[in-house]
Amino acid sequence: MNQRNLLSAESHFAFGKNWLDYARKIDEPKIAQAITDLQRLSGRERFDGLSFLDIGCGSGLHSLAAVRMGADRVVGVDIDADSVAASRDTLARFAPQADTRFERVSVFDMQPEDYGGFDLVYSWGVLHHTGDMYRALTSAAALVQPQGILMVALYRKTRFCGMWRMIKQWYSAASPAAQVRARKAWIGVQRVMFRLTGRDHAAYVRDYGRGRGMDYFNDVHDWMGGYPYESISPQHCRQHFEQLGFVVQHDFSVAPKSVLSGLMGSGCDEFAFRKLG
Repeated sequence: MNQRNLLSAESHFAFGKNWLDYARKIDEPKIAQAITDLQRLSGRERFDGLSFLDIGCGSGLHSLAAVRMGADRVVGVDIDADSVAASRDTLARFAPQADTRFERVSVFDMQPEDYGGFDLVYSWGVLHHTGDMYRALTSAAALVQPQGILMVALYRKTRFCGMWRMIKQWYSAASPAAQVRARKAWIGVQRVMFRLTGRDHAAYVRDYGRGRGMDYFNDVHDWMGGYPYESISPQHCRQHFEQLGFVVQHDFSVAPKSVLSGLMGSGCDEFAFRKLG
């Protein structure tokens, strides 16, 4: 598939349908966890008086968390109409009076002169799915105003990224029945891996929501289908943003633990960069 096709929303995995399903599961504990995660990434307890841009707004959970933290202007964007609908529904349920706006638009089409600069730009696990990750990072960076913070999470580069790119491309185009079989197979292998390393898989699934307030089964579908797929090393990520006039505010990158790291899937490295100027 050529680069032009990869940039088209039609070639991407249908994340929005997954987010519509997840949005119905949002509750106060999930909101509280999302707030904790934003506090950790941003280094701020509150967002009072700050503007917040959520690129790849998904279910709207983190836009809602920003509202709860006091952000006075919240904008969420996504290329998937179902994600935009899910985000609007989430805010209508939990914060109907908040100053929020959600729209269907690509990060590649967002110009600072049209949207203005934001104090906080958040894009967790999104920009590596755009079909042109480095361009997406640059586009997101342009929407941060001087001294503002860009919070990103990007797939960690491992020796198995090529394998997963092929799996994701197949899965995103597979029938629903084939996707169900693939998820069951992956979960089965994960259970075996947990057993071999002495970990409790049932407890892992039960406690999964403590990480970003997410849902295990929605995330398995999201991981398996996340195409387009790119990854980046922490070094290259830091270098890219330094060239764009940013400095590292917080670095939550994780070094691979073994030569098999990434075999069952790559986690995300998280960063918060502050824009100079």
